[in-house]
Amino acid sequence: MFGPAFGQPDPSPFCMKGIILMEMSGLPYRRVRGNLQKAPKGKFPVLRDGDKIVPDTTFIRLYLEQAHGVDFDKGLSAEQRGTAWAVEKMLEDHMYWMVVQERWANPANFDRGPRRFFDAVPAPLRPLVVAMIKRQVRRSLHGHGIGRHSDAERLALAKRALEALAGILGGNPYLTGPDPSGADATLGAFMIAGLCEIFDSPLRGALQEHANLVAYAGRMRERYFSADAASAA
Repeated sequence: MFGPAFGQPDPSPFCMKGIILMEMSGLPYRRVRGNLQKAPKGKFPVLRDGDKIVPDTTFIRLYLEQAHGVDFDKGLSAEQRGTAWAVEKMLEDHMYWMVVQERWANPANFDRGPRRFFDAVPAPLRPLVVAMIKRQVRRSLHGHGIGRHSDAERLALAKRALEALAGILGGNPYLTGPDPSGADATLGAFMIAGLCEIFDSPLRGALQEHANLVAYAGRMRERYFSADAASAA
């Protein structure tokens, strides 16, 4: 993983998702700051289990289910499992890119957060490396499609997605009922990330319009990251 940053357990919602999955699994584990250049897919998190290396949170989840018998969706109906999976993919393949757009394409937000990722780069090379990575991120945003929209269009899409999430959650403590399921690892991570306070974020403002999502993020943070808050105090 990257490690704590931006006042959060990890700057990446995917790393937070991975942490929650490990907490849900009940398996012993350690969090280790990694070298992104050595990550198999150039992304975090990565799970190491003995000699087995598993990148990508979806495959980490599948590995935990298959290799360790963890049932993240125990007791859920087929309808609930389908809804949970759809929510996960909406967040990961849609909302995630809005978070990236806000943090990397907004110059002030970039200086508040992502620029810190490059502190270890030698000063003479740092401007060149920063410019190169920012170009790569812009290309990715454009290729996905979210980078082709105006700020107003992106906010409209974000609001629609958050309305859907708030409607699905309703008055439930967790996404599919009284207890967390696998999809809560994703929803919880993204709601916590969306409420990050150091960025100028219309997305955060839209999220805060839904009291049930804000309360849900608080429950997830208390349940899975209370030890992080205690150690940081």
